[in-house]
This record gives sequence, structure tokens and C-alpha cells, in this order.
Amino acid sequence: MSTPTIQTTQQGPAIVVAGPIRERYDEILTPGALAFLTELHHRFAGRRHDRLADRMRRRFEIGNGHDPRFRDDTRHIREDADWRVAGAGPGLEDRRVEITGPTDPKMTINALNSGAKVWLADQEDATSPTWENVIGGQLSLHDAIRGTLEHTSADGKVYRVTAEQTPTIVMRPRGWHLPEKHIAFTDRTGRRLDASASLVDFGLYFFHNAQALIDGGRGPYFYIAKLESSEEAKLWNDVFTFSEEYIGIEHGTIRATVLIETLPAAFEMDEILYELRDHCAGLNAGRWDYIFSIIKNYRGRGARFVLPDRSEVTMTVPFMRAYTELLVKTCHRRGAFAIGGMSAFIPNRRDPEVTSRAIEKVAADKRREAGDGFDGTWVAHPDLIPTARAEFDAVLGDRPNQLDRQRDDVQVRAEELLDVRIGRPITADGVRDNVSVAIRYIEAWLRGIGAVAIDNLMEDAATAEISRSQVWQWIHQSQTVEDGTPITAEYVEGLIAEMLATTWRTEGNRFDDAAEVFREVALRPEFPAFLTLPAYSRFLVETA
Repeated sequence: MSTPTIQTTQQGPAIVVAGPIRERYDEILTPGALAFLTELHHRFAGRRHDRLADRMRRRFEIGNGHDPRFRDDTRHIREDADWRVAGAGPGLEDRRVEITGPTDPKMTINALNSGAKVWLADQEDATSPTWENVIGGQLSLHDAIRGTLEHTSADGKVYRVTAEQTPTIVMRPRGWHLPEKHIAFTDRTGRRLDASASLVDFGLYFFHNAQALIDGGRGPYFYIAKLESSEEAKLWNDVFTFSEEYIGIEHGTIRATVLIETLPAAFEMDEILYELRDHCAGLNAGRWDYIFSIIKNYRGRGARFVLPDRSEVTMTVPFMRAYTELLVKTCHRRGAFAIGGMSAFIPNRRDPEVTSRAIEKVAADKRREAGDGFDGTWVAHPDLIPTARAEFDAVLGDRPNQLDRQRDDVQVRAEELLDVRIGRPITADGVRDNVSVAIRYIEAWLRGIGAVAIDNLMEDAATAEISRSQVWQWIHQSQTVEDGTPITAEYVEGLIAEMLATTWRTEGNRFDDAAEVFREVALRPEFPAFLTLPAYSRFLVETA
């Protein structure tokens, strides 16, 4: 283990790498890359904190009865029919099937061999942000882009990229809210702060790979997560513009696809596209985080905002239909791709019945998206690519997209985006499932696994957030299950005890720690904005 790296400037220490320096980490944490991170933080870290403060104010306002609305001060942007976004960069013209997944070597190779058009290389919700995953993911991407990535598993199986045509890589950095505690930043006033995880993920990937991607006929492309306002989009746009100038590439080379996965962002789709227009390829309907955002913002607003079992909150309920139809209409009006979300159902190669059910569910989901006008969609498993492709092929034919399809029939009012009436009960099984899924996911996350197959569904941080936030809301809104039993902290504690008592323990598992995290984010009076924040700070931070 070598000494942590320090990058200095004329103002004194700027970037300090506090995490352990393992094999090959010096290939990513180079002096040049750290100098770039220093510049990104000097220029943009203060604005990031301002935007996070805006988020807190907005959540406070919604919690106190002020529903979000389409903004009056940006009406001119929405009503101007003439502007368009940059659109697809090379390799992004056809996005009918995108595979998502973490960036460890095995999953990287599987994604590149999958046959998908695009790979969402996920450093965010599908990756547990251990220091090893953060830098190891950068190494996987570095090697994959240069055609040198190989992996040998513990049982001796060798994985190599064999596909003649690999997916276009679109990398997803972590959201603005997350710190990277293994890298410290000294600001202009001399304060030592945690680095921004967004700037670290973006900066290291861009600095090392942008030119290599361009030379390979594609480009540096990004999925932008968790945005809540056009001001946050403008911040990213300014990061992109500065970064292009810094390494000397043409303005607009970067392309970003923004996930609309928060309630406030749904009211600012046009404005987000406008602020990113020189760098924007499209929007994605990030369905799971969107549901979480609804619960988070309305958790204290009374029983009429309570959602039933997670399994009942489908893409066909009123507020989800309104949100996705508005997204397609907004995108196509501006020349932007509309990319659908991920169905959680996954096949099980050992259980044909499970696989058949998953394919049926996914086919119906993708048929709906293609019919609604989406230009492409996500899957989480290679075996689902043919199913998703078939549904989009049926609509697209030989066309690469359906950007020419305008949804002038869609007129979405603010009230429709807030129509959470579903009319289904909360069941005892629904509460039990939320407790079980959240704890099992958190347990895997604490061991460094960010995408987990649980009960034949693909779970990531977003679905765990739904599970724990529903439990919190049900308790604080005095809800009952179908037989009238109150959902209380004591009731949930009983389910936690039941689960822990029946869980097979093995050496190295983290179920007790996971249960403690769940109690902190679901049972205490305070509601953490993200479960990953306290869990990361408490359990995943290493020191050199």
C-alpha cells in the first residue's frame, strides 16, 4: 500500500486522496487527473452546495403545503417552439435497447457482450460506493475503452469481450447530493471538505477517456441522475463546457441524457433540456427514483398521499402515466430522445416458470413504452434484450427512433402529476416484503454489491429507497394493514426480528448492520433524504 496522493496548487493543498492506494490506482489517480479534479472543485463545488440548499428549501415548501407547479418565470422557454437540443452524438442514433449495470470487470464484460445498443455504465444506484468500486470501476472502463479488459473469476473462469459490435458506453456518475469521503478538497477559504462524488466520477472518467472515445468514433457520454431543477442542469452544462475547453475538444462533444426521476424535475423538463441544449441527447423516465421522490416529498402531507404496496404502484397508475406521457411529448418537441425505464422483473435460468413470467411482464412493459412513443428502453439482464428489442422493432421497423412522432394529443396538468390515487390497500405481505427487501438489499450493499436479484426482481438503491420510505410514511400516517392492524414501529420491529431469526447466516454477512441501517432510515422520527448517506458515512469509508 503506497502513500496517499496529494495534489497541490499555488493556493496550497487542494485535493487529498485519503483512501488506500491499491494496485493500479495510480493509473487513475494521476497528477493530471487530480489537477483536473482540483479545477472542477474550485470552480463548481460552491455552486453545488447552493443547489443542494435549494433542494432542502423546496422539500420544506412542499412539506408545508406548497405543491410544485410549472414555473411562471420560465414560461417563455416552454412557449418558444423554435429551440432544439443537440441530439444524438456518434453511436447514439439508435438506442432501442440499453442494458444497465455496475462497472466491476465481470459485469462490464457481460454488458459489452450483451448485444444491446447502449450500456449504462452505472457508478450510481447499481454500484455500492466502496472505494474499491469507485476506482475499480474507473479501471474497468479505462481498460474496456482500450480493448484490454479481461477478468478471471475465483473459480478460474476467464471473461473476455468477444462481441464484434459493443454497445455505446454512457456512464452514470453519482448524484450531486453524494460526497466522496476518500478524497478531500480544500476550498478557497481553507476549509477541508469532502469531494463531490459527481465531480470525482465524471472528472476521472472524462479526463482519462474522452479523447480515446472520440478516437474510437463515439464520444464522452453521460447519464445525469437525481436532478431536481434547471439550475442543477445549468451547473452540469457549465461543467461540461469547462471540461471540453480544459482538454481541448469541440464544444458540444459531450452528450448527456438526464434521468427525470424526481418530482420537481417533472415540472421542469423543458427548462432542463434548454439549459443543457448544447450537450443534451435526451431524457429518461427513471421510474423507481421517481416513485421514491413522490413519497419523500409528500410523506407528511396526510393519508391521501399514501401509496399502497410497492407492487401496486405500476406504470399505468395516473401519476406515472401523466409523467411518462409528458416526458415523451417534451422530448420529441425538442429533438431529444425519450428513453424508457427498467422493469424490475428478471429471468431465472434455473426456473423456466419464473423466466416465462418475467418475459411476459417485460414484453408488456416495453410494448407500452414503444406504443407511447419512447425511442428506447432499459433492461437489467442480457436475456431480456431480445424481448425488449422485439417490442421496439415492431414499432420502429428500420427507423432508428421515432423522434418524428409528436404527442400533440398529450396535455398534462400539474394536478395530474400529483394524482396518486390508486385505490388499493396496504397488505401485511406488502409491509413484510418492504422490510425484507430493504434489509437484504442493504446487507448486500454493505458488502459492496449494488445491484441484487431478490425474489426474482432486480433491486438497486432506488427500489430500496421506496421500500424504506413507504414503511416510514405508513407509520407516520397511522396506516393499517387490511385486517386493521396498525403499522407501528413496534409492528415493524417484529417483522425485522422475524426476518433476522429466519435468515441463514454465513461468515462475512452484514444482516445485523443492515437491520440497524434500516431502523435508522425507516423507524426514527427524522427522515434522511437518502438512506445511502448515513450508511456510506458509517460503514463504507476506509482510511489509508
